[in-house]
Amino acid sequence: MAVLDVLAAGWGKPAARVRARWLASPLPTWFDAWLAALLLWLPERWRALLRSADSRLWLLPGADGHWALRAGNAHDGYQESTVAAGSTLSLSQWPRDRARWLLLPATAVLRRELRLPLAAADRLRDVLRHQIDRETPFTAEQVAFDARMLGRDESGKQLRVALVVLPLATLNRHVASATAVGGGLRGVDVADRDGHPLGLNLLPSSQREHRRDPTVQLNVVLLGISVLALFYAGWQSLDNRRSAVAALTAEVETQRAAARQSAALHKRLDDAVEGANFLAQARSERPRVIDLLNDLSERLPDGTWLERLNIADRRVIVVGYSNQASALVARLQQSPHLGAPALAGSLQPDPRSGRDRFTITAETVTASSGATP
Repeated sequence: MAVLDVLAAGWGKPAARVRARWLASPLPTWFDAWLAALLLWLPERWRALLRSADSRLWLLPGADGHWALRAGNAHDGYQESTVAAGSTLSLSQWPRDRARWLLLPATAVLRRELRLPLAAADRLRDVLRHQIDRETPFTAEQVAFDARMLGRDESGKQLRVALVVLPLATLNRHVASATAVGGGLRGVDVADRDGHPLGLNLLPSSQREHRRDPTVQLNVVLLGISVLALFYAGWQSLDNRRSAVAALTAEVETQRAAARQSAALHKRLDDAVEGANFLAQARSERPRVIDLLNDLSERLPDGTWLERLNIADRRVIVVGYSNQASALVARLQQSPHLGAPALAGSLQPDPRSGRDRFTITAETVTASSGATP
């Protein structure tokens, strides 16, 4: 809250609106509970040190001109000392590096609880300034006022605000007395029924002692460090994700290249197997040339010689001369390697050799084709 108070005093209405919205929300209660739960994890000495971060010293008016000096907090309790009337506080009692506040009793002020629309949170002081004439016997120029956000009503459509009003004459009298005892004040607050401060400041900003609070500066620095650390953590996480994506992409590309290479090798293997199967099938469907030549040599009679032997695919053409040319077809029909042998054209007598020139065509077959030897 100290940071919000300083911002509200230094930056005017925008910061005051933020402070009003903050107080109207359930966040302060949740934050206090969360902080209290965190403190339970720390040693007692550390908890006492953190709870004593509120450097305020309270001056409470008493009877017969006496004053009470209070320090501490509501959790660990307050330490009070009495200051006699007409005395001036020493530096040991009233150190200048701690914020000095005047705490007035609840009977010294006029308090009214109001219900306002939610839209009034942005202009709370302006709205309350107009409500003073209706709710109090004073005008806005005659009093110092402040408000405490109590939350929303059951319907959630209105704000519950506690308006605290103190006549300027009464305020100036208390401030003058307190200043004479301890010097300048940072603010004026009002005690509740239990004697705890309500969290108000009735002292006009022109009368406040403006002194830099080192804890606020430290909080701002810590806040900046936290934001930078959060930004760095987010950036580092994003960078790690980018690196992981890049590594995964590279691995995927490597796997793709290996897959493409494997597919190419598989295709080459399939082609080689297919070619080998084709050659094996072709060889199985055709007789070997040496077997065919051996068979022809055995079946052709003496007195027969060949001029040309042509084997193209499965077609065989035999051209030659023989003195038994008419009986060659019958002989070749007995071959297990030739099928459907026949003369191509007529026999042509050769006067020089005395033999007939023949041309026989046939088809190559295998034993599995059903040829009979």
